Amino acid sequence: MSGRFTHIGAGLVLALLSAVALAAGGDLGQAEKQPTNWTAIAMFGGFVVFTLFITKWAAAKTKSAADFYTAGGGITGFQNGLAIAGDYMSAASFLGISAAVMANGYDGLIYSIGFLVGWPVITFLMAERLRNLGKFTFADVAAYRFKQTPIRAFAASGTLVVVAFYLIAQMVGAGQLIKLLFGLEYWMAVVIVGALMMVYVLFGGMTATTWVQIIKACLLLAGASFMAFMVLWAYGFSPEALFAASVQVKAQIAEAGGRSPEEAGIIGQAIMGPGSFIKDPISAISFGMALMFGTAGLPHILMRFFTVPDAKEARKSVFWATTWIGYFYVLTFIIGFGAIVLVSTNPSFLDANGVLIGGGNMAAIHLANAVGGNVFLGFISAVAFATILAVVAGLTLSGASAVSHDLYATVFKKGNADSASELRVSRMTTVVLGIIAVVLGIAFEKQNIAFMVSLAFAIAASANFPVLFMSVLWKDCTTRGATIGGFLGLITAVGLTVVSPSVWEATLGNPKGSALFPYTSPALFSMAAGFIGIWLFSILDNSARAKEDRAGYLAQKVRSETGIGAAGASGH
Repeated sequence: MSGRFTHIGAGLVLALLSAVALAAGGDLGQAEKQPTNWTAIAMFGGFVVFTLFITKWAAAKTKSAADFYTAGGGITGFQNGLAIAGDYMSAASFLGISAAVMANGYDGLIYSIGFLVGWPVITFLMAERLRNLGKFTFADVAAYRFKQTPIRAFAASGTLVVVAFYLIAQMVGAGQLIKLLFGLEYWMAVVIVGALMMVYVLFGGMTATTWVQIIKACLLLAGASFMAFMVLWAYGFSPEALFAASVQVKAQIAEAGGRSPEEAGIIGQAIMGPGSFIKDPISAISFGMALMFGTAGLPHILMRFFTVPDAKEARKSVFWATTWIGYFYVLTFIIGFGAIVLVSTNPSFLDANGVLIGGGNMAAIHLANAVGGNVFLGFISAVAFATILAVVAGLTLSGASAVSHDLYATVFKKGNADSASELRVSRMTTVVLGIIAVVLGIAFEKQNIAFMVSLAFAIAASANFPVLFMSVLWKDCTTRGATIGGFLGLITAVGLTVVSPSVWEATLGNPKGSALFPYTSPALFSMAAGFIGIWLFSILDNSARAKEDRAGYLAQKVRSETGIGAAGASGH
């Protein structure tokens, strides 16, 4: 394994260097206009080489399915908290939220708040129970007292749909970032990310993924702290002065665009209040619910609670994760306003049409150049790329475990699959997911990546969260109720997302105003469909299986709250 890994790793590094050389000297059409940033490329290369060595080290330790999925349960609470923060502080958070704040001011903060307030739900309702009931995936918890086949088929479906949407956002961010740095064509950039991610997951499993996430979280927190410090320093560490300057800049831009001074003043002031991003109460509530409850249904985040040795460490993980994530989101808000004053009017960051070079998602990258010059730009670019790689690896791992552990081992093999064959299926799935991620990343090139993640959250909140919540906390929940209700939430969320303006009009190119569903987020409606479906089909279920499901609740409750019998258990 080690020799094969070294051979593939060396081949990948050579391919990357060839691509960079081609980008620097070859004719790549429009992308040729981007100057090649050798500092960024050197730091990016350094990170890739370093993380490939970590993956080689992890590959030697990854012998069984438990090692591959959960690093053998040997990660401490502090390490896992940093890794969860690394998983959560994705490209959407760093690039997307700062871009949303730059474009919409105060309204961009709804992402940060929504992403953050989901953590108390996980802390008080989920973390301890997950660790005590599960082994590899959240389906172990949902299916603890239910019939395995239907509930795991649903859980795998929910996981794969969420992973697909989340992967799109990460791949788009990666593609734009490498295109900006290397002058590569977008599709080539996405392919490079897909290839690297497959190497991390295929060979290193959860151990490599965890350490890549921890290193990247430390680098990202350090880089974002420096950027926020430099922005505040420029305004005497007065947020009030920064906001006042931002209002003035927005007004100047509006006036330069042909607005009257009065209109321009109103547009400038608008960034300090709500309204330009979410226009009605139903959208605001629906969007907030997606971000809040989606956190508690994200398979790649839930999976991290199985990497710690016990429930106490799981709780500690959530405490540290919340601390780092909360701090980081305060920084993104400052970075977004810093981009308004230092980037949006600087001609060196704008193209001939006055649009940000590389697209709106690159606001934080240009701000890094503005406050720290070329070397810091290189550092932040490498960190943003590391961010994407770490999150994509975690997502792919959760998707692969859903197919191999929930579908192959439990549904098809009825629990009789050996560790080696489960691991083989998991690696095959990783390759397939990598290819799908590349294809979807190319198809959704123009989407705002923070928004794409909010769609993944809406689906997680509507499908995974209701089933997890009701199966653990409601004694009358049955297999039939959980499966039908879960699929109802999943299908409603995906269906309403497709016919919403964001996909029906913006992505599929249908005429403006033709969307069948008027709101940007379906969560308010699809979550209700999920919960009502679970409740209704459970209380109507009087089968022998339903009696068995209800009878198993007490044993599940004792184990979930005390951890008795949890060590090394397989969930059923």
